[in-house]
Amino acid sequence: MVVLDTSVVSTSLSTMQRELDASLETLEWIVNAYILCFAVLLMTASALGDRFGRRLVFAVGIGVFTTASAACAMAGSLEWLIAFRATQGVGAALIMPLSVSLLSAAFPPEQRAKAMGQFSGIIGLAVLAGPVIGSAVTEGIAWPWIFWLNVPIGLFLLATLWSRVSESHGPNIALDIRGLLLLTCGVLGLVWGLIRIGGETWYSYEVLLPITMGLLCILLFVGWELRALHPMLPMRMFRSRTFSMGNAANFLLYTSLISALFFIAQYLQVGQGYSPLGTGLRMLPWTAIAFVIAPVVGNLVNRLGEKRLVVCGLFMHTVGMLWMGIIAAPDTSYGAFIAPMIISGCGLSMAQTSTMSVVIGSVASNEIGKASGVFNMLRQLGSVFGIAVLAIVFAANGDYTSAQMFTNGFAPAILVSGVLSLAGLLVGMALPERKRKLTTNPPAAYES
Repeated sequence: MVVLDTSVVSTSLSTMQRELDASLETLEWIVNAYILCFAVLLMTASALGDRFGRRLVFAVGIGVFTTASAACAMAGSLEWLIAFRATQGVGAALIMPLSVSLLSAAFPPEQRAKAMGQFSGIIGLAVLAGPVIGSAVTEGIAWPWIFWLNVPIGLFLLATLWSRVSESHGPNIALDIRGLLLLTCGVLGLVWGLIRIGGETWYSYEVLLPITMGLLCILLFVGWELRALHPMLPMRMFRSRTFSMGNAANFLLYTSLISALFFIAQYLQVGQGYSPLGTGLRMLPWTAIAFVIAPVVGNLVNRLGEKRLVVCGLFMHTVGMLWMGIIAAPDTSYGAFIAPMIISGCGLSMAQTSTMSVVIGSVASNEIGKASGVFNMLRQLGSVFGIAVLAIVFAANGDYTSAQMFTNGFAPAILVSGVLSLAGLLVGMALPERKRKLTTNPPAAYES
């Protein structure tokens, strides 16, 4: 539910715009409000779960998300829809890191990589399936039903959670209030500034001021955490090359993935002339391959180690993006894109599964909640950063006035997506090799 709602509205925005009589710039906040609250509160949610109980905070998150989904479906104006999407983001931030913590606590170390592989495969599938599901529901029923679908799932989860999932806690320490405030303000400033790039020039004060303030708060946060008695994010975790490089590869993977998803969906509509549903169906090569690859990768993680899968996956995604950027043209047949989509989809299934496994496996079991919060926060920041970068490249080379002009901007933008993936590949190569035999102490499972 949480990951799907990041992208499910992408092919439904034109219908919402007509029915709600909204400007395009204002309409973008239907997506941005969700991502903003999601990214800002992830680390806070991890800290609350460690302190008050992961199952309890997870249940609160499901309740908030489900209620907000129903409110989105019933929203009668754009302003209310944006407000409820922001509330959805709050619920999503409570759910995502705690789901990883609960899952990790439910399995011993030797089975955790396989469980994380299956979990990551579902996440990857949800990211890529969003446009397909959104377009099918919008054309087949109505756009509010992309939100109504969450309600029965959320109610079922709440009804079964207490009997199926055991409660778990992190370290029983006081909340780091100052750290929470500094990190929240820092992430808020960065995300807000990146989002504003879409409507302003990159050097305007509406972009530079929040980004500068965000960076300042992040620096103050790091300084405080280095001397705090009970830090919410121990800086020593970043001394681990596995943890640092795994998170860096995750960030670059999502700068490439979400930005490519955003522009390819538009290219198939504006550049190729397909309907929203036709676009969603033609993106199935990305989605369908995840059904096959993700479970296999989950089984291979323990056998081959995450590094090989991360590097191989990012290499395949890089090839797919560069291939698409080179052949993109208004008269290029859809069939020419199937092979690079399949190659990219295979690579994404491998890389998404393995980056989560490598980050979670690099910390002790009592720090999994914090590691999950960092991982998911960087995933959201990467998504916003990637779209902002590709939007700048697109605007410098093309526009929406014709299929040819859109393609003129799309081709270099998707090439940049490939370059971002290549950067992630280089970072992945810096990951240490994992020992073949897992021990009960996750950090010891990696070479120094």
